[in-house]
Amino acid sequence: MTDLTIRSFEPRDRDALWRVLEPVFRAGDTYAIDTGITRDDAIAYWTGSGRQVYSAILGGQFSGSYYLVRNQGGGGSHVCNCGFVTDPAQKGRGVARRMLEHALHTARTSGYRAMQFNFVVSTNTRAVGLWERGGFDIVGRLPQAFLHPSRGYVDALVMYKTLVADVSAGKDL
Repeated sequence: MTDLTIRSFEPRDRDALWRVLEPVFRAGDTYAIDTGITRDDAIAYWTGSGRQVYSAILGGQFSGSYYLVRNQGGGGSHVCNCGFVTDPAQKGRGVARRMLEHALHTARTSGYRAMQFNFVVSTNTRAVGLWERGGFDIVGRLPQAFLHPSRGYVDALVMYKTLVADVSAGKDL
């Protein structure tokens, strides 16, 4: 997929971002976001303060986005968190995988020592599989923490990947 470019989010991407976010948020099956969220609130959430936001452009078309943000402050500020969204029409084309590769590189070069996904809906098997293939471990399971619109209460997963070889010794990969 040589025609995929990942670049910093630009204000001109707002309409395209909403086009991709809206069906994902409205479906209510992968993000713990109010399904009635407004366009402006959704974009503000995705591009909020402290977030590094990126756009994936495939063949000249906006195909996805991710954000990278500090997961916690203070003593936890060395761990980052991300959110990913892919245009439903582009699923299965490697866009999410490439965004994950970009996010891991960006996190490392930004000085983060680990990446954590706080609330991965267990029924989102595409995401769970991608994160596991990317080296993430399931380090926690929150029983019935997510109300899925068709499956009822399902588990949410906490997934974690160390970005350095030995966190205690401070040795980078």
